[in-house]
Amino acid sequence: MWISFGIFFCGVAFQVLRIMSLLKEQPIEKLKPGPGNFISRHTASHFAMDQGKTRWFKKSWFKKGPDKKAPDKKDLIVWFKVSIAGVKPFMTIVTTIFHVLLIGVPVFVLGHNILLDNAFGISMVSLPENVSDFLTGVVIFCILIFFFRRLFLDRVKIITNYADYVFLSLAAAPFVTGYLAYHQVFSNYKLLISLHILSGELMLMAVPFTKFIHMIYMIIVRFNVAGEYSFGNARKSW
Repeated sequence: MWISFGIFFCGVAFQVLRIMSLLKEQPIEKLKPGPGNFISRHTASHFAMDQGKTRWFKKSWFKKGPDKKAPDKKDLIVWFKVSIAGVKPFMTIVTTIFHVLLIGVPVFVLGHNILLDNAFGISMVSLPENVSDFLTGVVIFCILIFFFRRLFLDRVKIITNYADYVFLSLAAAPFVTGYLAYHQVFSNYKLLISLHILSGELMLMAVPFTKFIHMIYMIIVRFNVAGEYSFGNARKSW
């Protein structure tokens, strides 16, 4: 356990320092908009398609002051329709639920918090066991949706390789083994709980070196890279 936590924290710290140094060497916000740049005027500005015509969101909407003009309801609806949530509402909901529960369920599971209390005397709020059990099932269901999309949806299947299935299996293993152990599906409970612990440790150690690192990069990018969904420099570009 200590080895897995050590690899996790040291690896994440290394990756954060690495991406911050890259951003410092080539700050995205200094790039001028243009057809040759990934960050273009189209990316830095919100836009929407309405009746075949491009409608740009006004920069004044994102400025503070007495002359600020709020967007009307129609423009907001148009913007939502071309956003990720508007274009793919089902997958937006599934992905959001999955990511929230992926972190939230292990933190608030009663069994984990009992171990934490016994080891360090730290007592945390825990979910009722039936709620944790239900939410674990929701996570597994979301993973199955991702799995079948990669198997049967052509536009996803074409960009999927074996590493993506390994990555998905790493995310699924702690929840599947924990669910089976809790319900004592097989007679060998000790084996299941051992696999549950091992898979959790493997997942932790994999975070800095696989696509799991996006959970860290997502926060950094939102505040440091100009773009439609950024919080920091994107506002400066507006």
